[in-house]
Amino acid sequence: MPSAVHITGSTLSGMRAEEGFGLSRLYSLPYGRQGDGEVRIGSLELLRSSALQTLFNTSDPALRTGSAGQETAAQVTTDIPDEGFDLVIMNPPFTRNVTREGATAGATAAAFAAFEATDADQRDMARRMGVLKRGVCYHGNAGIASAFAELADRKLRPGGVVALVLPLSAASGKAWRGFREMLAERYTDLTVLSIAANGHRMSFSSDTGMAECLVVARKHRRGDSTRRTARFVSLRERPGDFPEAAVLARAVRSSPGRRRVQDGPYGGDGVHSGETRTAELITAPLSPSDYSWSCVRVADAAVAQCAFALARGRLRLPGKPNAGEIPVAPLAEVGEVGLYHLDIIGPAPRGPFEKIAPSPTATYPSLWNHHAGREKRLVVEPDSQLQVRVGMEDKAARVWATASRSHLNGEFTFGSQALAVAFTQHEAIGSSVWPNVAFEDAAFDFALSCWANSTMGLVSYWWHSTRQQSSKARITNQAAATLSVLDLRTLAEAQLEGARHIFDEFRELDLQPAYRADTDPNRALLDRRVVCDLLGFGEEVFRGVRRLAVKWCAEPSVHGGKKRPEAEGTLTWRFEQAEEYALVAEPVFTFRKS
Repeated sequence: MPSAVHITGSTLSGMRAEEGFGLSRLYSLPYGRQGDGEVRIGSLELLRSSALQTLFNTSDPALRTGSAGQETAAQVTTDIPDEGFDLVIMNPPFTRNVTREGATAGATAAAFAAFEATDADQRDMARRMGVLKRGVCYHGNAGIASAFAELADRKLRPGGVVALVLPLSAASGKAWRGFREMLAERYTDLTVLSIAANGHRMSFSSDTGMAECLVVARKHRRGDSTRRTARFVSLRERPGDFPEAAVLARAVRSSPGRRRVQDGPYGGDGVHSGETRTAELITAPLSPSDYSWSCVRVADAAVAQCAFALARGRLRLPGKPNAGEIPVAPLAEVGEVGLYHLDIIGPAPRGPFEKIAPSPTATYPSLWNHHAGREKRLVVEPDSQLQVRVGMEDKAARVWATASRSHLNGEFTFGSQALAVAFTQHEAIGSSVWPNVAFEDAAFDFALSCWANSTMGLVSYWWHSTRQQSSKARITNQAAATLSVLDLRTLAEAQLEGARHIFDEFRELDLQPAYRADTDPNRALLDRRVVCDLLGFGEEVFRGVRRLAVKWCAEPSVHGGKKRPEAEGTLTWRFEQAEEYALVAEPVFTFRKS
């Protein structure tokens, strides 16, 4: 858009109004259907070639109008070489071709629907991207921003700095793994900033309703350290203006970053603006086998330290940093995760079923949608049924073989939903909202349900998920395979039988939404059963788990800004002799270990 070029020129000149300049390199690049019938996709053409014909809009004031400007701009050829820049800053578009919401809800290829592109133009531009993406970190499910991240890397010289504004899903989404691998392998001095707030306050951009992160890193030079670590900074709120942002930036740069996520649950390094603690910083390793950046958008780094340890089978709890060990394993090693929903009901010949209204006598019952009011107990009734398409009976039989009684919550809204795992009385097919989890041993179903819906299971889910919306976390079927769960294979027969008894005890009890796990007496009782009766730990470990529940429920990405109905203010635990525990408001002092 020529208007963007003009605004950029005005901004740059306004920064140093006393300095004149006679030459700028501000360009618009051809986008959409061109005069020769071919399509172009703007700056992303630089993935293929450094020399491009551009639309140069700054020579004649008479040409500085129009929305696209292609018909009025003079054409020049410029060379933008790879590894030619010391600094690359980008706030790329986040659009994905699979987007089905907002202004591009009905678009053929949403990432290329700008400037009233026709359906044919969008298809051809998407195909053009398919040619240019070979060998790059772009992924269609990550969106067009991942292609711009690749472009930034190509144009940056060794020793140069890249700074990107990205959706928070870049920190943990499976589709963004290639991007994270690229940074871990080619960059150093990596800092990732996010905002531990909710609503529009969790984004850096003024027009984005989703959580974002800032990624700043320096490209490797010969002789640089290859230590793979990153500094994660969680801001309490977005800076209000440029001076405030500058003060914060200096504070982040000067912070020593001594606290690590693999330390005990002691929290992170405080980042201060004057006397005000404005952020918390923690250092985390970037393992070659695990590039997830789960430390983003965490208000209390001690929760991240507990979750990091829990995912590796170590209990490091608030006030009890060496509570013991528990056997954990990736979910795909313990059971089998079910199918993507289009493999079930997608257009033929992909999906062998059609989804229809539920029936108590359904041959192929299905748990397909969320309904928080029906999901308060461990046992959930199917809400749909499937009907076999004519001529697809054999494929339907293969798909139905993946049915199970356990269903993982693929889209968990902590502020309204109670269950990380739902149990259906009989085998049912789940959608991507409730993907199946099947086991060879039927006893595993009961043990998984007890573990996953306890505080430790909720924290493990939260740590592994993407947290791009206020209190909504997502785990795709593919990501579910690596979700860390209690290794049910290591449980003795007596433990599995005990899990069945715990399940039966709770099947008629209501659980409150997850964000109230700290004050829910039934959730507290479930914690006691799992920690003490199933896993064999003592009272001190149980108390540590309940303290973790208090800290976890205080995370903005868990409560989503919802007001708590019990009590506002400082919360502390009062333990009685009975098995039911309540949270009460009392004035207390908080101490931080130094």
